[in-house]
Amino acid sequence: MSERSRRAGAPPLFFLDPQAGLSLQAQLRRQLVAAIEAGVFPPGGRLPSSRALASNLGVSRNTVFLTYQQLIAEGHLAARTRSGVYVSDETRRYRAGHIPVAGRGAAAEPSTLAARMGARMPSERAFRCPPDWQTHPYPFIEGRFDRSLFPVAEWREASRLALAVQEVEQWSVDSGETDDEMLIEEIRTKLLPRRGIQAGRDEILITVGEQQALHLAAELFLRRGLTAAMEEPGLPEIAELFQLRDARVMRQPVDNGGLVVDERLDDCDLVHVTPSRQRPTAVTMPVDRRRALLDRAREKDFIIIEDDFENEVTFLGKPAPALRAMEGGERVVYVASLSKVLAPGVRLGFMTAPPEVIAEARRLRDLMTRRPPPNNQRAAAHFLSLGHYDAMVMRLGREFEARLLALRDALNHYLPQSLAHALPQSVDMAPVTGGTTVWVRGPEGLNAETLAHAAAARGVLIEPASDYYAGGNVPQNVFRMGVTSIPAERIRKGVALLAETMRELTGDHAEIAGPETLEGESIIKALGGATLLYKTVYGEPCTIELHEGGAMTGRAGYASEDRDEGRWWVENDLWFRQWKHWAYGEPAGYRLQIEGERLFYLNEEGRRVDSAILAP
Repeated sequence: MSERSRRAGAPPLFFLDPQAGLSLQAQLRRQLVAAIEAGVFPPGGRLPSSRALASNLGVSRNTVFLTYQQLIAEGHLAARTRSGVYVSDETRRYRAGHIPVAGRGAAAEPSTLAARMGARMPSERAFRCPPDWQTHPYPFIEGRFDRSLFPVAEWREASRLALAVQEVEQWSVDSGETDDEMLIEEIRTKLLPRRGIQAGRDEILITVGEQQALHLAAELFLRRGLTAAMEEPGLPEIAELFQLRDARVMRQPVDNGGLVVDERLDDCDLVHVTPSRQRPTAVTMPVDRRRALLDRAREKDFIIIEDDFENEVTFLGKPAPALRAMEGGERVVYVASLSKVLAPGVRLGFMTAPPEVIAEARRLRDLMTRRPPPNNQRAAAHFLSLGHYDAMVMRLGREFEARLLALRDALNHYLPQSLAHALPQSVDMAPVTGGTTVWVRGPEGLNAETLAHAAAARGVLIEPASDYYAGGNVPQNVFRMGVTSIPAERIRKGVALLAETMRELTGDHAEIAGPETLEGESIIKALGGATLLYKTVYGEPCTIELHEGGAMTGRAGYASEDRDEGRWWVENDLWFRQWKHWAYGEPAGYRLQIEGERLFYLNEEGRRVDSAILAP
């Protein structure tokens, strides 16, 4: 196309973006190939000259010339002497002939296909994360990650190393079965020993994410007539896997120590458990219960699938050894994945079990998908060997700890547990030692799905818990909050909006009730020298001593490990308190009521917002 035609307003053939991540040459190549595939430039068709196309696009002629040369070298285009550049006639060989598409008049065909399908998947979940979750300022959704967490530069370095010529020559040989030896060795010598697991090379299988490993385990150990136990609440995907094998699914309850180990497991053939971070409540199974589960598995002859979710994100306690690493661990199939931050893009997991189990799992895997992409395996191996994985895990640990503690503190500040039976907006949460989620139980009468819908209108996303329970056993007032997708600095505001939404939904508009509020000197007389007993929203005890003269000290935690100090005073019949660190170090004033041994705090609207026990 001539410059005169371009000035005359002829539209460009393609649109190139100088601000895009790809070079202009790469963009032009991609669009030319797409145009050839779509038939815009048919086989044998002539393309514009490099000068004309460059003028049309407003780029240098060299950009077009180099693109043409590359496509000619690869056979997409052909150059004809003194004639120009054409789409290669060879492309005809790789195009299917045109076959008319049958009409939809015969309704029997689709129904015939549907009738002959085998196992069908259960109905979809009630909750679906909005596809535009990133546009919400307060997304407390587990498993979604903000882009800042992915180690872009480090992964690119590992990928470049994996694409070196000598590396490609190694991993591009498709043996059909063998996993990347370098990755196996990195997992065997670095990841598994941290969980206390010693494994040989023939005891490890690489999978396409953690879910494929779970699928393989279900295929190996379940069939019609067998019974498989899963946690309640638990992942619906686990129930679906078991049901696809025609196994009977038995749901075993979970408490603050994880899966309950009792006689209900005795008739099971397989038990799926998430001891490091129970999914979805995030509680951790203590060592004594792990021993009890292994002992019962030996006595009652059942197999354990250990789904070691988020084992690397423990910062509020000491990590417990994996079930596979403990005495009796020979009955355990261990399943894990690389960090969840890597999982969406890399999709690599692994399974550890006795050699004969791994050999059969490999055969099944290769029937379905063959080995995971070998280039990804080699890149992951380099990522581990260079120390990038360890550095990422430490960075994520610091970040998630800050976020989880910020969420815990905000819940404790805006939705105190101490009035769980007296206030509509009070909550409690399951105890956690790390991870990225909290399991929140609201007051009776709260509908979590209604709360989630109303909170979303304010930009706050939470996940109702109904999908994690069986049909007839669904608590309506439970929801889950995660921190992988929200920066720490936004958490407080998000929880404050959630608390406000909860108050509106629960109709918390009651005026001052009970005895008269204390005034002036009566406040000083009642509280001077008093000791107040609390329970935090995360279940730990808290003791506050109000000293004569206005000083106060606080101790929280079972070992009183969390301490702070501050001051209290009385002004205009209001009792004020201010901590150095707790409650964000901000002063807060309340009216007070005393009923028996309980002290109630009332806000300026006359609603009870907190309480404590007046110790003798």
